[in-house]
Amino acid sequence: MSDSAGAPLGRVRWKRFAAVAAPAVIGAGAMVFMTAQGSVASSFAVSGGSFKVSADRLVGSGFVQYGGVDTDGKGGEHPVQVSAIKNAKITNMCQSVKVGPFTLRLTAGTDGTPVEATNLVLDVAQLEADATFSGIEIGRDASTLDKGPSGSTGAAGMFGQQADRIELRNVRQTAWATTAGTFKLSDLHMTLGDECF
Repeated sequence: MSDSAGAPLGRVRWKRFAAVAAPAVIGAGAMVFMTAQGSVASSFAVSGGSFKVSADRLVGSGFVQYGGVDTDGKGGEHPVQVSAIKNAKITNMCQSVKVGPFTLRLTAGTDGTPVEATNLVLDVAQLEADATFSGIEIGRDASTLDKGPSGSTGAAGMFGQQADRIELRNVRQTAWATTAGTFKLSDLHMTLGDECF
């Protein structure tokens, strides 16, 4: 049995697959490298699609949160909740992104050594988790936030919140962008597979 293009059904056309997946794999690898080197700016045009991140646990110190807007390469605007953390440890992290008909899946922190990040900034479209905050201030003017990474503040008059410490469990997040000063990924695996959730 064959499809309309003459390829047997249930089989992968490897040349087409390579043409679609190779740029994504190379781009993801470059992002991991540049992020680890601290050379990615916190302001850039996002791609045309969001990605998913899940984790069993995220523990961080120096947390701030406020609203923002990400702009894609075509000028489209995407409202986000910016969450910034000075120091974070993430257990059993999974990141997945759709690349054409395929899903690129990255996992790390699964070997008992958590992912470690400094000056982590997440541009989040949706988040589900069980959360615990310590030393939290809710409703603070976003322009006066001072517990997070340097420069992580919103516009004057905008709603903001911050905390000395944050713990998230059973994290399910959809995001448009992530940046970090350093991003140490233990037991890193990149494969094609299923979405994280």
